[in-house]
Amino acid sequence: MRAVLGGIAVVFLALAAERPASCPIRFEEVSAQAGIQFTHSFGAEKLGSLVESTGAGAVWFDYNNDGLMDLYVVSGKPLGTGMHPYPLRHLPQTPPHNHLFRNLGNGKFTDVTEQAGVGGNLFSMAAIAADYDNDGNVDLLVTGYGRVILYRNKGDGTFEDATEKAGIKVPGWSIGAAWLDYDRDGCVDLFVGRYVKFDPDYHAYYAADNYPGPLDYEPQSNVLLHNNCNGTFTDVSEKSGIARYKGRTMGATAADFDLDGYPDIYVANDKTENFLFHNQKDGTFKEIAESAGVAYGQSGENTSAMGPVFRDFDHDGRVDLWVSDSKYNRLMKNLGKLKFEDVTERAGISQLAAQYVSWGTGVHDFDNDGRDDIFIVHGGLIHLIPQEHSVFRGMGDWKFEDVSLPAGPFFEVKSVGRGAAFADYDNDGRIDAFVVNLGSPAFLLHNVAPVSNHWISVKLAGHKSNRDGIGAQVEVLAGGSRQQHERTAGSGYLSQDDPRVHFGLGSATKIDKLTITWPSGTRQILENLPVDRVVTVEEK
Repeated sequence: MRAVLGGIAVVFLALAAERPASCPIRFEEVSAQAGIQFTHSFGAEKLGSLVESTGAGAVWFDYNNDGLMDLYVVSGKPLGTGMHPYPLRHLPQTPPHNHLFRNLGNGKFTDVTEQAGVGGNLFSMAAIAADYDNDGNVDLLVTGYGRVILYRNKGDGTFEDATEKAGIKVPGWSIGAAWLDYDRDGCVDLFVGRYVKFDPDYHAYYAADNYPGPLDYEPQSNVLLHNNCNGTFTDVSEKSGIARYKGRTMGATAADFDLDGYPDIYVANDKTENFLFHNQKDGTFKEIAESAGVAYGQSGENTSAMGPVFRDFDHDGRVDLWVSDSKYNRLMKNLGKLKFEDVTERAGISQLAAQYVSWGTGVHDFDNDGRDDIFIVHGGLIHLIPQEHSVFRGMGDWKFEDVSLPAGPFFEVKSVGRGAAFADYDNDGRIDAFVVNLGSPAFLLHNVAPVSNHWISVKLAGHKSNRDGIGAQVEVLAGGSRQQHERTAGSGYLSQDDPRVHFGLGSATKIDKLTITWPSGTRQILENLPVDRVVTVEEK
């Protein structure tokens, strides 16, 4: 079967469709059946600037508290006069905008953007969600070119633009972002990455490059906003030490990598050394990426890092670091004592993924066997060059197997991928995926792996801690195996995944012990829990 998506021809090979479902990881593309009709726009006839080629992401969150993951996805739009070397000849009848899709619970979604009031008049980049005012309703932040938008969830299916009221001002080009409670006061703070000081009047470049790249513009500092616990934020970028470092941020994420109880921030930079901001527990951060071994590539080179993910791959209780890249993706083992070791080559990933430009990514146990797998989205860098996408199955002992081809006909489809967000949208215990494609229709991938292994997902509700439990450590003991994940909010490329903490359990038929260490310091233990369900845990 052949289809054209946004001018890009894609082919589902009949031969691939006939392959037996022998792979324990398998996806089907179901966007049409699900009713998700979204086409990303970069607002021009063809790519003509760095802003247009950067792409966009998405976030899964339950905006109406019905237990189903809803989807918010962002788009670019035509920019001002003179901003596009190749402006649209005819403006679309309906201007490109962001979309909110409500999950109806039967594998179907409906577009509620207009009713919810979240279309966003912005050339948007990223979306992340958290209950910043602790009222029980999840709010939404959108980054983009020129400003950010903070949408406050009113709890009635609608949102209000609370950006000005909250005191949030982020000028310039904002991009990857993350929520974290860096001072553990029970209110989530906000880290916003900024890319470069883009100058639309600058047009000097080599013809083969098509348009100026990231190194043609000055680097930019990032922004840290402290939540005042009264609906407003204070810019503490200078005070915290964050603003001292300038880079070219693409993706950002936050987690407590050294288990001292305070979240740290990793920033994936483009063509510039990456940053690891170590929380000093006094409101300040120390940049330690070089000494920790996570600033540069395997040979000491500046990388084009895209999407960072903190995840405990080897179940030792410490989060390791995975970062997608335009050249060699990087997998770094946390050794403790503020040190990481690059194990990408040993893992068997860099050799197979280096032929692609990698962007969106997610680390989840897609087959619920108790070992994390890696999904990577690929696409051309400065031209609309479509590429296949990849999924690597975790085999244990830092080894991964490329199972893309047997994982379904989708993996023979080429597109210009950018952001990706992951969630169990149908609550069947299998993590699904949503992929944003640059200037063309998005993909919704339903996980149809054979149902044999067990699972549990943990939804957190903080009281002393922030309402979402962001920063909580969740540990599961089942079938003689121990796993630990941290509740994060913002990871990969310009995106955020299912807020529920998911564990694959293999053949284990019960949870022996579930331990939650909340950001407040409270430790909560539940024993002998049933499996194959979503469990909500309220902080006591």
